Amino acid sequence: MTQKLIRNFSIIAHIDHGKSTLADRFLLFSGAIDERKFQHQLLDDMDLERERGITIKASAVRIDYESDDGKQYVFNLIDTPGHVDFTYEVEKSLRACEGALLVVDATQGVESQTVANFYLAIENNLEILPIINKIDIVSADIDLVKKQLVDVFKFKEEDILRVSAKEGIGIKDIFEKVVSFIPAPEGNDQGKLRALIFDMKFDIYKGIIIYVRVMDGVLKPDMHIRMMHLDREFTIEEIGVFRPEAVKVQVLSSGEVGYITCNIHDPSEVRVGDTITAVDDPVSDPLPGYRQLKPLVFCGVYPVNAKDFMDLREAIQKLRLNDPSFVYEPESSQSFGHGFRCGFLGLLHMEIVQERLQREYNLNLILTTPNVSYRIVTKDNQTKEIESPNDLPNSSQLLRIEEPVLSVAVFTPVFAMDGIMELAKKKRGVYQKSDFVSDRMKIIFDIPLSEVIVDFNDLVKSITKGYGSIDYEFKGYILAQIAKLDILINDKICDAFSCLVHKERAYEKGSALVSKLKDLIPEQLFEVRVQASCDGRIISSAKIRSVGKNVTAKCYGGDITRKRKLWEKQKEGKKRLKQIGNVEIPQEAFLAALKI
Repeated sequence: MTQKLIRNFSIIAHIDHGKSTLADRFLLFSGAIDERKFQHQLLDDMDLERERGITIKASAVRIDYESDDGKQYVFNLIDTPGHVDFTYEVEKSLRACEGALLVVDATQGVESQTVANFYLAIENNLEILPIINKIDIVSADIDLVKKQLVDVFKFKEEDILRVSAKEGIGIKDIFEKVVSFIPAPEGNDQGKLRALIFDMKFDIYKGIIIYVRVMDGVLKPDMHIRMMHLDREFTIEEIGVFRPEAVKVQVLSSGEVGYITCNIHDPSEVRVGDTITAVDDPVSDPLPGYRQLKPLVFCGVYPVNAKDFMDLREAIQKLRLNDPSFVYEPESSQSFGHGFRCGFLGLLHMEIVQERLQREYNLNLILTTPNVSYRIVTKDNQTKEIESPNDLPNSSQLLRIEEPVLSVAVFTPVFAMDGIMELAKKKRGVYQKSDFVSDRMKIIFDIPLSEVIVDFNDLVKSITKGYGSIDYEFKGYILAQIAKLDILINDKICDAFSCLVHKERAYEKGSALVSKLKDLIPEQLFEVRVQASCDGRIISSAKIRSVGKNVTAKCYGGDITRKRKLWEKQKEGKKRLKQIGNVEIPQEAFLAALKI
């Protein structure tokens, strides 16, 4: 295929600004799908994506378009997520493109992920085409948004397109602008093969389907290829493109985007970011891969039924195929047996991985309380990072503990400024500076990561009535007063509830956990004592009464000593039960603990 007629581009935007609707409209306009097959979020093929109305995985699709000058162009479009937890998906996709459509909501204007994604595209040297979407909405302020795009990103006013993805207004203008504005790919069909793996997914019949962007050379069936970083060799079985369903082709030439299968079933044999080259005529230098993102949130993932451990391991390996930002390592717990310590980019990322494991692989899981990674310095001057509360050494061996801190930018309407300031203060935030960004305030705080991961974004949305948004970046570590909070059930530590907390928050969190568990643990045949312990002190305690049984019901009349004997006998029996009995903790208790 002639490279001059190929355009590779992504759609990038803040969450809910209309990327997926625009991608749907492109497919409908180009005839890739007809009206009968059309449905909203067509490229979002996961049930989770449709239910939540968000994009989780980037999707690639090929579109044919005949321009006004009569030439037949091929567009390779990649729709990307908008949520900050899935930035890695955006980064992977942009490496396979020459251009990006930056979509901005006409009612919301420039938001935090708009800015973050713009700079991601700039880092990858892409041409960026600005688009104002949702112009059909009554509250749209097109002139203000246009001014923001010119002021913040220095776009030329004549390059800014106005569209409504929902109504199909301005779609042809975008296609014509893509042809003239976004450059064709550069590459040499006659050169040595170099192709970038930018995504993967697992198919039960074909094995691992590898998404590739060919930089130089060509890919053909039965070709012998080598993965350069892992140094593994395979034979290509099938080559194809997505239109949007998979269609086989006989060749993928330089500049094209498609997929290959090589009958690979072991997830460890292939890696996102690797370079594919030919075995008989290899290139000497691989393409630059992807930076390895550092997880920010950690928790234990265990199967409810111990015999499902092998199924969980297989599911996690397959899930990591197309989500390299998700990391894991085996660990064991006194309460749950064998499981995995998993790392995530944020709390939404954790929630999505949990739901995908449960739905796609039919697993019943328990997740422990999420923690962040702390850095400790011991008295013999050794520095190490701990991700689990059980790794925290005795205080007599510790010199200091440092916690990760984020630079958090909150975009808020002016009316909610006081509420945001108050919230940041409660979250141990330190005010840095504030600026006006058109009609909104951008306030920057330094806030510990442990305070941000659970509910900070939700609270910002609540205070600002949905108009606020946050963006954050890792800043470093600061000295912190951190202690281990344990929950004891009948004097035995339940390690699933153990967590590392700031000493100021220990009493508050301990009391909340104890009162929640008191409500959720069902009555046993014996009395159950629930306690929270921090630094060797019990800071909160509650008792769950035993199930009552009237042992004296059969006694009528006679001496009171008969009843006393039965009561004493019952008391002794309950004492023995308390020593050997196991307390059953329902799964709702673990889920409730996650929300505290």
